[in-house]
Amino acid sequence: MNKTTVIWDFGGVITSSPFDAFNRMEEERGMPINSVRKINAADPDSNAWAKFERSEINAAEFDTLFAEEARAVGVELRGSDVLACLSGDIRPRMVEALDILKSKGFAIGCITNNVPAGKGAGMAGSAEKAAAIAEIMARFDHVIESSKVGVRKPDPRIYEMMCDALEVEATACVYLDDLGINCKPAAGLGMAAIKVVGEDKALVDLGTVLEFEDGWV
Repeated sequence: MNKTTVIWDFGGVITSSPFDAFNRMEEERGMPINSVRKINAADPDSNAWAKFERSEINAAEFDTLFAEEARAVGVELRGSDVLACLSGDIRPRMVEALDILKSKGFAIGCITNNVPAGKGAGMAGSAEKAAAIAEIMARFDHVIESSKVGVRKPDPRIYEMMCDALEVEATACVYLDDLGINCKPAAGLGMAAIKVVGEDKALVDLGTVLEFEDGWV
């Protein structure tokens, strides 16, 4: 089926991955690398991170619960310290890709797991960055934020919600995410799923799926 719609993750795709920032923090503090990943991998549907992304707890509760979960794996780390790492750097080539897709007539959507912290959908630390991210978000035909709808990836419902909002079948969609666990349900629904491991390969893969004979120009 011809693809008419491209659905994007935000952090780790349109912006650099927060996991890069987590690793820098871990290194600076002398923690084992990927400590944050390890903490978040425990009880992934019901831990502090999952609850915060669904807005079931507030920032203060997250700070305390995350610290308890970190302590359980031998790490001293507050949730507030993790939140300070969330907002990645904008990737201009990915933003340019959004504009090119729109010029070619594709619908574009964004599904982001975020938390009610920082400024705006991208959880920015400054008003200036929040404004820059808001300009990007305005490009999408529809945006779904986990913290606003109370559903988070990889729950299949959040992908179905996007299809309903854009009035499109899943088989007409391409989905990009930097986490394989979030790509699997998209593929299960019939979307062409692309795991983003880097900008260059992601854009090549997307161009291939969309059968761009003229590349991205």
